[in-house]
Amino acid sequence: MFKILVLNSISAHGLERLPPARYQIGDDIAEPDAILLRSHKLHGMNFAPGLKAVGRAGTGVNNIPVDALSRMGVPVFNAPGANANAVKELVVAGLILAFRHVCEAWDFARSLQGTDAEISKSVEAGKKKFAGFELPGHTLGVVGLGAIGRSVANAGLALGMDVIGFDPGLTVEGAWQLSSRVKKAASVEELLRASDFVSFHVPLVDATRHMVNPARLKIMKDGVVILNFAREGIVDDVAVSAAIKAGKVYGYVSDFPTNLMKNHERVITLPHLGASTSEAEDNCAVMVADQVRDFLENGNILNAVNFPDVVVPRESDHRLVVANANVPNMLGQISTVMADSRLNIHEMVNRSRGDLAYTVVDTDSPVPEAVRGRIAAIEGVMMARII
Repeated sequence: MFKILVLNSISAHGLERLPPARYQIGDDIAEPDAILLRSHKLHGMNFAPGLKAVGRAGTGVNNIPVDALSRMGVPVFNAPGANANAVKELVVAGLILAFRHVCEAWDFARSLQGTDAEISKSVEAGKKKFAGFELPGHTLGVVGLGAIGRSVANAGLALGMDVIGFDPGLTVEGAWQLSSRVKKAASVEELLRASDFVSFHVPLVDATRHMVNPARLKIMKDGVVILNFAREGIVDDVAVSAAIKAGKVYGYVSDFPTNLMKNHERVITLPHLGASTSEAEDNCAVMVADQVRDFLENGNILNAVNFPDVVVPRESDHRLVVANANVPNMLGQISTVMADSRLNIHEMVNRSRGDLAYTVVDTDSPVPEAVRGRIAAIEGVMMARII
C-alpha cells in the first residue's frame, strides 16, 4: 500500500488514477511515499526518509525545494503541456485586451450616465479615445518554446502575425511541434529588437529573473506590448512602469498583480488565471498522478524536473532502481555488487542529467534486501529501491 499526501485540492480525475486497493490518499498522511500538490510551499518542510516522489499538478516548481529533494534521490514530477491550451487562450485574450483597449473601454461604458440617447451621444464622442490596431503584420516574440510557448507561437501565426521565438533549450521533439514559419532568434536581444509584442514562457530561475529590465527595455521597439503569464519576477515592474510613463512601452499585461501595477495606466493585471480552467486542472492532475504511479510501481521516470527520463518496459518481475551522482564507475560498482551476489542482469539502463543519474536494473531473480543495502551504501548513491 502506497501512502499519498495531498496538500492542495487535486482534481478527482487525477486522484481516481490511484486505485484504492494500492493507494491510501489523504491530507494528513504522516510518512508518505509521495506528495501531490499544486501551489503549497514545501520549502522548510521536513521530509520523511521514506518519501519517494513529489508530483506538482502544474508546471512551475518554485514552491518546491528541488535541490534538497534531489540530494535525497527524490524525483520531482510536473505536468508540462497539460495546461498549455489554457495559458495560450489567456495570452491571446491578453493581446486583444491590450491592443483594443478593451478594459479601459469597458470602464468608460460602465461609467456612462443619462438617458439612452445621452449615452449614445457620449459613446460616439468618447470612443475615439479607445481606438486600437489589428494584429496581422505585427511581430510577436515568444521567449521560451516549451509546450506553452510553442502553442502561443503557433496561435500568433494563426492570427496573421509574424512570429519570432527564442529558446536555447529547444528539443528536437519540441521543434517538430513548432511551425516552420516561426523565425528562430539567436538571442533574447535579437528577439526583443524585432518584436511589437513579447510574451514570456520561462521558469523563474536566476537566469530569467528580470529578463525585462532597464537595459533590455532600451533596445525594444517603441510602443511594445509586454505579456507575462509565466512567473512573477520575470519582468522588472519598476522598469516597465517607468517605460510606460516615458512612452516607450504601449502596454503591459500580467498575471501577477502588485501594488505598483494593479491600478497602473496601460497595465492589465489578472489574478494568476493562466491555468485556471477545469480542463487544465484535470489534465495536470491526471498527468502527474500517472507519472507518480508509474514511478512508484515500476520505477519509471517521465517529466521529472531533476532526473532524466528513464522509461523501461517490464520484461522481468524483479527490478532495482538507483538514483546516484553522475560520477565515473558508478555502474561498475552497482553491477559488481550484483555479480558478487550471483544476480543475472536481464537489462540495465542508465541515463544522466547534469550531476544526477538514474539506473534501472532488471534481474532474472529477486534482489535480496542485503544487496540493495550494499548498493545504497555506495558513495554517491542517494536512493536504491527494490520494485
